[in-house]
This record gives sequence, C-alpha cells and structure tokens, in this order.
Amino acid sequence: MNCISYRTLILVLIGFLTITSCNQPLDSSLEEERNKILELHNLQRDYHFKKDSIAFANQLADDFISVNKGVVSTPQRDATISRYHGYFSSVEFEKWDDVTLPIIKFSDDLTMAYTVVDKIVEITRKDSLGNDVRGQTHFAWTAIYRKYGDEWKIECVTSTNKP
Repeated sequence: MNCISYRTLILVLIGFLTITSCNQPLDSSLEEERNKILELHNLQRDYHFKKDSIAFANQLADDFISVNKGVVSTPQRDATISRYHGYFSSVEFEKWDDVTLPIIKFSDDLTMAYTVVDKIVEITRKDSLGNDVRGQTHFAWTAIYRKYGDEWKIECVTSTNKP
C-alpha cells in the first residue's frame, strides 16, 4: 500500500511539474508576441511623424479590410500608399498619442491578435489662404492582426472618431 502511495505521489508531482513547466513557455511566448504587436503599434506613430506612407502600408495584409465612416472597403496597396502620401503631405503632426495603453488580446494559438486603441491626433494644415489651421481628433479603433510566419500583419481596421 505504501508503495502505491509513493508511486501515486511521484506521478502526481511529475504531472504537476510537467504542466507548470509547459505553461511557462506559453506565458513568455505571449509576452513576446504582445511586445511585437506593441512595437508595430508604436511604429505607426513614427510612420505618421516621418510621413512614411510606404512603411505604413507595409504593415497591412494583402487582403486588408478597412471599416471607416460607415464604409467597408478593401483598398489596394498602391491606393493606400497614395492616400496616406496625400494625407501625410498635407499635414504636420503635433500629437499622435495614446490616451490609454492599447488593449491587446490574442487567439489561443497566438496566430491572431487585436488591439483596441484610444488616441488623440493633433495636426496643423494650411487653409486655402496659406494660414496654419490646427485640428484635433479623438480616434478609437480596433486593429486585427494575423501572424504570417514570424511576421504580424494588420488584416482589418475598424475606426471611428468623436464628432
């Protein structure tokens, strides 16, 4: 009887150690992937200030979907670059800052993720007379990411702003 008890205790202990050791890499993998998504999120700010429409568009998946102002679209890469190039060229960014840290969630297999973003954007642009006009918008959006190999790409963005 004692032999069975010791054997059972050892098996339970081995099982416990196996389960806990298996959870550790998942936790570190989750944190590693979270940092990658956060890095991509922060790069978007850099791309706005550097006016780098190509790098910005490179974060998007080939089949990217945009949901904005009540319209669902699947813009082609060249159209996205052109749109952002025009936008970046017409404004000076004063602020493109998170109101709160983005919420980042992952699928169980760490192949998909989403961010929920709350951001204030302040710009200066020229009006028709050449005068500087400042503007501020409070945006909120959800970006859905998919992992392609070791690289995350944005599959979809649903964006809104406070009127």
